[in-house]
Amino acid sequence: MLQPKKTKFRRQQKGRMRGNAQRGNQLAFGSFGIKTLETSWIDGRQIEAARIAVTRYMQRQGQIWIRIFPDKPITKKPAEVRMGKGKGAPEGFVAPVTPGRIIIEAEGVSLEVAKEALRLAAQKLPVKTRFIVRHDYNKS
Repeated sequence: MLQPKKTKFRRQQKGRMRGNAQRGNQLAFGSFGIKTLETSWIDGRQIEAARIAVTRYMQRQGQIWIRIFPDKPITKKPAEVRMGKGKGAPEGFVAPVTPGRIIIEAEGVSLEVAKEALRLAAQKLPVKTRFIVRHDYNKS
């Protein structure tokens, strides 16, 4: 499962996710990708499930890039605990994504294979996504 090796602080505030992605919103490595249309937290298990779905379908051809990393700690208090007494213990890590953020990129396979592989990956994620193609991509 994806998580940072070490963090400066064990706990973090929730924060607010408003507006669109200002960075990570262009294809940087591959010719195909999936872009989020919603705001959400994506955890390491979901990213890993999407990665496995893509690599299985592409049958180890081509290359993929995961463009998000879960580095925000999420805390939870145990069940049936009264209010107060401090913040809960860290439960896991998430990657906050806003609309326009590229999640996965692929390269080295045909358009049809990439489209289906990234569709399978998108099903594993808790956000609506759109399949995108590099603007200078030619089908030859």
